[in-house]
Amino acid sequence: MEKLLKTELQTSLLKALGSSGGGCISQAQCYETDHGRVFVKINGQPQARTMFEGEMASLEAIQQTNTLRVPKPIKVIDLPGGGAAFAMEYLKMKSLSKYSAKLGEQVAELHLHNQKLGEKLKKEESTVGKGAGLNEHHYVDKFGFHIVTCCGYIPQVNEWQSDWPTFFIRHRLQAQMDLIERDYGDREARELWSRLKPKIPEMFCDLEIVPALIHGDLWAGNVAEDDSGPILFDPACFYGHSEFELAIALMFGGFSSSFFSAYHSKIPKAPGFEKRNKLYQLFNYINHWNHFGTGYRGSTINVMRRLIK
Repeated sequence: MEKLLKTELQTSLLKALGSSGGGCISQAQCYETDHGRVFVKINGQPQARTMFEGEMASLEAIQQTNTLRVPKPIKVIDLPGGGAAFAMEYLKMKSLSKYSAKLGEQVAELHLHNQKLGEKLKKEESTVGKGAGLNEHHYVDKFGFHIVTCCGYIPQVNEWQSDWPTFFIRHRLQAQMDLIERDYGDREARELWSRLKPKIPEMFCDLEIVPALIHGDLWAGNVAEDDSGPILFDPACFYGHSEFELAIALMFGGFSSSFFSAYHSKIPKAPGFEKRNKLYQLFNYINHWNHFGTGYRGSTINVMRRLIK
């Protein structure tokens, strides 16, 4: 591993700092190199390259908006024994506290970034001699992403769709329910889903949704801060409905009221927000059922029942 990392990172110095660690998906280690400190995530599973390539593309996409600070991605590296490693900038982080409101503002700015590009493009198109600039190559008018990303270890299809309900039903809810059917064959979940699915488009009537670049896994374990401000990491980005981002943050806590107040000062709640939030939380419950087992079945069933009423 040391020889491989030295070659791939083009460094003669590779000194491990501290003990190795990691989360429930990958192991991690910080190293001192000729180019400064790097943070390396390591995963031996066959799908590791897909997972890390999606994370790298997500970090790049957020970075390009200049709205939020994320670790600078460096390289995805194939491991000789299978699996992959992902090297990125090392940031000395601590738990989010002082900059909670600032994070709320910046997440809202991330969500508004594509909309602002679209408004600028329209303005240029209405001006004689304008409209052929670089902006038209950056504005995204569909829902999806240019690469597969992973929610936990589950790959997410991000095939572009022209409307949000179609994308969300097909590539998020239905994809997760297919896994439940495959692994559990749960009759009640299947029956409730068949009743809920046709009702979902009604929750978006008269709502204009501009594709927003979202982090995709915004919970307290993926946010931090340093002395200069808030930091986000471990993204699974796609262009979607900005409200989707808040569901997991509201579900599991860890965010202060100042975060939500700051966010909604820039993006006010639209009519029907609470019901759609339950719908987005349903995705997270089903996803947790797929990752962690039937302990999340009860929450999934209860939310389905409430949404059908």
